Amino acid sequence: MKPPFVPELIKKLAPQIGATVLLEPEYGLVGQITFKNGNKSYFCRGILNLNYAGSAEVAKDKHYSSFLLKKLGYQVPEGETFFSERVNENYSLKVKKTVDDGFKYAQSLGFPVIVKPNSLMAGRLVTKVQTKEEYYQAAQQIFLLDSVLLVQRFYSGKDYRIVVLDDQVIAAYQRIPLFVVGDGTSSILELVRKKKETFLTNSREARVEIEDYRIQNNLQRQKLNLESVLPEGAKLSLLDNANLTTGGEAVDVTEDIHPDFYKLAVSVTKDMGLRLCGVDIITGDLTRPLQDYVVLEINGTPGLRHYASLGERQAKRVEDIYLKILKAMESE
Repeated sequence: MKPPFVPELIKKLAPQIGATVLLEPEYGLVGQITFKNGNKSYFCRGILNLNYAGSAEVAKDKHYSSFLLKKLGYQVPEGETFFSERVNENYSLKVKKTVDDGFKYAQSLGFPVIVKPNSLMAGRLVTKVQTKEEYYQAAQQIFLLDSVLLVQRFYSGKDYRIVVLDDQVIAAYQRIPLFVVGDGTSSILELVRKKKETFLTNSREARVEIEDYRIQNNLQRQKLNLESVLPEGAKLSLLDNANLTTGGEAVDVTEDIHPDFYKLAVSVTKDMGLRLCGVDIITGDLTRPLQDYVVLEINGTPGLRHYASLGERQAKRVEDIYLKILKAMESE
C-alpha cells in the first residue's frame, strides 16, 4: 500500500466527517478544507492549521527549542551554535562564533561529536564527526545550505520518535540508521542498490545517496570501500543519523511505550505550545521506566509517510491519526 502525501490523505479522509476539500489541481499540494460546521482550514504539503505559528517556528530552530526545553527542565544535548562567514560579518567581535571556534568547542566536548545544520530537516547533513578533517568537511557542506551549525555532544543509545496529538501519543517507533547486510558475494555498492530497489518496491521514497560524504567516511573508517564484499550476515551501518528519510528503518513500539515516556512526550509537546509534535529522544529503552534520556529535537510537522510504509497496520494507524487531526482542526 503506497502511503499517500498529506494532501491526498486529507482528500481521502475528509468525507468521513462530512468535510469537503478544494485541492489545487496542478500540483495537488495546497488546499482548503470546509468542515460540516462551516469552519475552514488550509494546508500546504504537510503543514496544517493546527499548531500555533510562533511555537511551530521555534520548533524549526534546533538551538532555540533546545534552549527553551532545558529551561523547562528537560534533558537536552549539550551544544553550541556557530556561524558562517557571511553571518559573522554582521556581528561584533564579541558576538562572532566562527567555524574555528566550533572546532575548539568540539575538542572541549571530546570526539566524537555531532555536527548538524540548525534549521534543516529530515536528517540532512547530520554528521557524527571523529576528526578535525571530518569536522571542517561537515561544516563546509552545512554552510552551503544553512548559515548556522550546531556542535553537540554525542549520546549513545536508541533513537526514538514519539508523535503526540494534544494529550495522546499516536505513534512511537525506534529509528535505525541506514544499513546493509552482507551475503558473501555482493559488493557494498550492489547491496545499497538492492536496498534502494526494496524501498521503491515498498513505495518508499528514501533519499539514499551513495556519494554522500558521510557514507564515504564511515566506509573509510572501517577500511572498506564500495567494492568491498561483506561476509554473509555481517551488518554494516552506512549512516549515523537514523532519520527514515535518509534510509533509516523503523521498529514500531506504539503499543509498548512505557507510561513514563508517554507522559514525557505529552509534557514536552504541551510545554512547547504545540498540539501536534514529533519528539525525538535518545535513551536506553522506551519500553522501560524513565531512565537517562536526551530530547534531541522536536518537530512541529512530523512526517508519517515512511512510518506508514512499514505495513498495513502502520498505514491504517496513519489514516486514523490524520482523521483525529481533521477532527481536532474542525473544532478550532
